[in-house]
Amino acid sequence: MESLQDWLAFSRTVELGSFAAAGRSLEQTASAVGKQVARLEKFLGVRLLQRSTRRMTLTPEGRLAHLRCHELLLGFGSLRAELACSVGAVAGPLRVGAPWVAQHWLVPLLPAFLQRHPGVQVDLHFSDEQGDLLSDGLDLAIRSVVPPDAPWQARPLQAFRLQLWAAPSYLARSGRPQGVADLKAHRALRFRHPDSGKLLPWPFLADEARVPPTALSSNQMEAIRQACLQGLGLACMPDFQVREDLQTGRLEPVLAQELVHLGRYQALWLRGVPVAPRVRAFIEHLAAAAGKGGGRPPPKAR
Repeated sequence: MESLQDWLAFSRTVELGSFAAAGRSLEQTASAVGKQVARLEKFLGVRLLQRSTRRMTLTPEGRLAHLRCHELLLGFGSLRAELACSVGAVAGPLRVGAPWVAQHWLVPLLPAFLQRHPGVQVDLHFSDEQGDLLSDGLDLAIRSVVPPDAPWQARPLQAFRLQLWAAPSYLARSGRPQGVADLKAHRALRFRHPDSGKLLPWPFLADEARVPPTALSSNQMEAIRQACLQGLGLACMPDFQVREDLQTGRLEPVLAQELVHLGRYQALWLRGVPVAPRVRAFIEHLAAAAGKGGGRPPPKAR
């Protein structure tokens, strides 16, 4: 049997649609991923993917292999967790996946956890791509949206508010919106999802036509924040991302009484798989931090 890494490369290529995307997810080159898939095809004696210059599609054999691949990775993840649980100590590597923007509240919680559990080695994997716990090799994923019908357990964590923000320089130049109808005269800074390539809707505006024209879009929320600080437009961002900017006056809330969406991050792990002590300890640490105030939305800005 070929290496587990070859199966991971095949699984990620199928899920993300290209060697390049799979390579970014696995922190490898597209060429390396392609060679791993080719090696797996050679070992199995069948073609798994039909390749063209524009797209990749699974062959019938590839569909069967992908189904069995998922079962294989699930079994491996279960074995790894069982072995970790047999030791019992809160120690060892802990691979956590989270969106890029979550680093603003997640990283400050690490010192207390690592001081309490010095035997744990935390490996943070930040990505806005909707990966998979199995093929990404994650012990735990942090998401604001739980995929439907996913074989995952969920634990509520950090609550947050999505709302509009702008720099004082932008408001001085373009005026402060007094209502939703005024937004059409403004410019929007939009997040473009790396998986779909589509602009992420502003959740507090059901009608996309009411969102201002886009001045800038990016697949990185930090780039959106920097553009907002430069006065390029209005940006929809979570409150924890801009907390320091709000305190220092670099950003101001816009229509905070009318346009707000309450969200919450959740910890996700595989259902039916033994949870290693280090994973359970980390989940409890994050949940406790949320219960001390991180899990409650702050009062609305006036």
